[in-house]
Amino acid sequence: MSESERVSLTIDDGVAELWMRDVAGNNCFSRAMVDALLAQLDALSREPSAKVCVVRGLPEVFSGGGDRGVLLDLAEGRIAPYDLELTRNLIELPIPTIAAMEGHAVGGGLIFGLACDMVVMARQSRYGTNFMDLGFTPGMGTTGLLQFAVGEYLAAEMMFGCQYFKGKHFEGRAEVNYVVDRAEVLAKARSVAARLTDKPRFAIELLKRQLALPRREAFERARTAEATMHQVCFERPETQARIRANYNDDSQDQSG
Repeated sequence: MSESERVSLTIDDGVAELWMRDVAGNNCFSRAMVDALLAQLDALSREPSAKVCVVRGLPEVFSGGGDRGVLLDLAEGRIAPYDLELTRNLIELPIPTIAAMEGHAVGGGLIFGLACDMVVMARQSRYGTNFMDLGFTPGMGTTGLLQFAVGEYLAAEMMFGCQYFKGKHFEGRAEVNYVVDRAEVLAKARSVAARLTDKPRFAIELLKRQLALPRREAFERARTAEATMHQVCFERPETQARIRANYNDDSQDQSG
């Protein structure tokens, strides 16, 4: 599968759509998927006609987070946590982003969506961070960005307990823009995006830089601490065993 088949980028009337569509891989962050996303994010950052970007996944799965191979590579020291810079690149895009999370989002896949400037969730889909079930502490800036989205207490419950909550659980609890029926997610995100297209690009860039600054700072603080925690976790042999045993385990509390 080519990079453009895994992740496509289209731009129409100022609205870009970054579409993760690796069906076979459940939009998990394999090395190939990460390379495809980074390439498209780089292309988008240099595209002057785009004023806003909708980040979307598959109808059933927004993103499954890090794939098993990447997690084992991390645990066995073949790659470093800082090799995965998806969150930073998304935050640093010069234009605002809107996450259309109509499908389930897990671990780093959820945080990739929450790194966007605006977020639309689906009532029927499930969202969770399963890092601790796999034997290591959260990564990709989760410890900072999840609190921005859902508050520190709910974020702590999600990170410690690894529950998957349906989108309807976040209505009235989280700081996301909209929680709607799954079939309405993409249309809602596109509607929000359309309101930006008549604004001047230079002003959009200025405002994006200012509004993203708190999340950027929270991400950088979190990533530094997360890298240290990962070093401790990945040095322990039981981490590899937990990844092999629990990856894709759907036994977590599917709370609504």
